[in-house]
Amino acid sequence: MGANMARRLSDLGYQISAVYDTYRPSAETLATELTCPAPESLAEITASADIIFTVVTDDAAQRAVFSQSGDSLLIGAAGKTFINCATVSPVLHREIEAAAESVGASSLEACMASSISQAREGTLYLLCGGKKEVFDRVLPLLNVLSDDGKLLRYIGPAGSAAQVKALVNMVMNINTAGLAEGLGLGAALGLDLTTLIEVFSQTGAASRVLVTDGEDMLKRDHECYFSAAHAAKDSGIALEFAAEQGLNLPLATAAKGQFDRMIARGLGELDKSGVAELTFPGRLGRE
Repeated sequence: MGANMARRLSDLGYQISAVYDTYRPSAETLATELTCPAPESLAEITASADIIFTVVTDDAAQRAVFSQSGDSLLIGAAGKTFINCATVSPVLHREIEAAAESVGASSLEACMASSISQAREGTLYLLCGGKKEVFDRVLPLLNVLSDDGKLLRYIGPAGSAAQVKALVNMVMNINTAGLAEGLGLGAALGLDLTTLIEVFSQTGAASRVLVTDGEDMLKRDHECYFSAAHAAKDSGIALEFAAEQGLNLPLATAAKGQFDRMIARGLGELDKSGVAELTFPGRLGRE
């Protein structure tokens, strides 16, 4: 996601000052493509730019790049603005905002409800949280990543966008697991699955997931755009909200259980469409 965002900005004439990845070959390959440095330290990244995007996997990775000790994006960060795009817990976005402000920097969450191709095309659906003045200051940059701002939403204070994003992914994951069960049962009944998908698309079974994942489930094409591991993580974040509010969410719990099963079987890096491997007859089996 981060690499394609950088490519998009570069195409539009923005200067990409530097790129960084913990996996050095990825950073070096992208740096060569964009003709920019690939520093080995986070502090060098901060020194190289006024606006720094972070796209990481989880809470631990987000905390690591904003560490209070050792190599960190916070070193020499006065006057810098961080735009953090990962789906992480709301409390962490609030922590990062406070940490940035403590060194004279600014922070904004810009959670992405989109996938890799949208990052390349500049059609990301961005949910933003943080101080409104920070959002307004980087608005021109956010606009070119979100179809001229048509797909851009300012939600509210730090953490609020992360809450909305977690709920988006929770519902998406329920839909994905449900679709896999419907198609799996259709296969077991001997139905024509192409016809079944068409009927789903024209009735109350229609969903965005049907468009993105239906054919992949049939073809067993699980090239990763949004991994099962990320699906489990994000449903887990939403279920933590539910526990805090005293709510029981059985569908979200069941869907997370399916993605947890994928992880347990070593399939966590497959796309979420791979949940169909647990439901179709003759595949990995159903318990």
